[in-house]
Amino acid sequence: MSHYKSALMTTLTERGYLYQCTDEDGLDKLASNETVTGYIGFDCTAPSLHVGSLVQIMMLRHLQKSGGRPIVLLGGGTTKIGDPSDKDKSRPILTPDLIAKNKDGIQRVFAQFLDFDGPNAAIMVDNNDWLGNLGYIDFLRDVGKLFTVNRMVTMETVKRRLENEQPMTFLEFNYPLLQSYDFVELNRRHGCALQLGGSDQWGNIVTGVDLTRRMEGNDVYGFTTPLITTASGGKMGKTADGAMWLNADASISDAHFKSAYDYWQFWRNTDDADVGRFMRLFTELSLDEIAKFEALEGADINTAKIRLANAATEMLHGADAAKLAEETAKTTFEQGGAAAGLPTFDADINGMLVVDAAILAGLAASKGEARRHIKASALKLNDVKVESHEDVLSASDLNPNGVIKISVGKKRHALIKPI
Repeated sequence: MSHYKSALMTTLTERGYLYQCTDEDGLDKLASNETVTGYIGFDCTAPSLHVGSLVQIMMLRHLQKSGGRPIVLLGGGTTKIGDPSDKDKSRPILTPDLIAKNKDGIQRVFAQFLDFDGPNAAIMVDNNDWLGNLGYIDFLRDVGKLFTVNRMVTMETVKRRLENEQPMTFLEFNYPLLQSYDFVELNRRHGCALQLGGSDQWGNIVTGVDLTRRMEGNDVYGFTTPLITTASGGKMGKTADGAMWLNADASISDAHFKSAYDYWQFWRNTDDADVGRFMRLFTELSLDEIAKFEALEGADINTAKIRLANAATEMLHGADAAKLAEETAKTTFEQGGAAAGLPTFDADINGMLVVDAAILAGLAASKGEARRHIKASALKLNDVKVESHEDVLSASDLNPNGVIKISVGKKRHALIKPI
C-alpha cells in the first residue's frame, strides 16, 4: 500500500514507474496541493517514436489523468547536437529539413495518448523556440558559468566515452547545458516543476533541477523510470523485424509504420513473465484486475496476453482496430484462414521472387534472411512451404480471396495483393 498522499505519486509508484526521484516527499506534497506541470523531452531523430518510448508517454498520460498538466517537449533544437546519453559514439548530424519532417511525424503520436483540450490540456512545445535564438556569448555568461568541467566529466555519459577511448565532441559536451536550460525556460514560461525521463537521463535531469533552482530560485523535481527490458533481457520495443513503431499513419513513412495487427501481435507475444508488469506499465487496467491475470497459470496465461494486447492496441489504434486484430489472429491461427485484417501489401506479382515478396511484407530484412527462412522451412505461401529461393509468384498462387498469404513461422503473416 502506498504511503503517498497524491494520486500522481501513488499511481507512478504502484505501477512500477519509479526508479529515482530527486525528492519524493517534496513532489508528493506539491502534487497533493497544486496542479503539477511536468515535461519529457523527445529529440527528433526519427519520423516516429517506438514502444521503447511508450513508458515515458504513459507517465505523461498518468500525470494528466491525476490532474497535472503534461508538456511534450520536442527537441527541434537539441536534435541539432544529438544526445550523447547511453551512446558509445556520436549520432549523425541531421539536416534542418529532416529534423522538421521527423518532428511532424512524432507530433502525431501524442494525439492518441494525451488530451490537448480542457482545463489541464497538454502542451506541445519545441526547444528550438529558445535554443535557436540564444546568443552564444550571453548563454555562456549566464549558464556556462554555473557548470564545472569537474562535475561534467563525472557524468556517466562522459565517463563511458573516456573510459572506452571514444571521442566526445565539444558539441555533444554542451548537450547537458542545453537540456538543463530547457527546464529553466519551461519553468519560466509554463510554471513547469517536474522533469520525467528514463534512467539514462538522470544526470541531465539532476543538472536541470539544479540549474533551475539556481537561476530561478524555484523548487523543481526530477523523476526517472527504470530501464525497461523483456524477461529475456531484450530491449523494449525491439523485435526480429526491428523497432515496433507507434505511428498509426503509414503516410509518415512506410519504414516507421506498423499496422494495428502488427501492434496487437507484438503485445500478444509477450513473455509469460512480463505480462503483469507490462499491464501495469502500458495499460490502464486496474491493479485488482491485473492481479487476477497474474494468478493465471499454464495455457490460461494466453487469456492475459490477449487482454494486454487488446488494451494496448485500443489505446493507440482504437477499440475497433483492437477487436479486428484479435479476430484476425483467431481466424489466422485457430482456423487456418487468411483474415482480411492481416497487413496487406500491393505488388505486381507476376514473376516476383518469393524472397522479394518476403522483404516487401516485412518478414525478412534481406534476400539472405529470406533464404535462411526457406532453408529452415519457415517461409510459406498459403501455408505451403517454399522449396527454393528461386521460386516466383504467379496468379496460380492467389487464394479464393484473391490474395497470397505469406508467412514466416506460426506467428508472422501478411497478405500480398496483386495490382
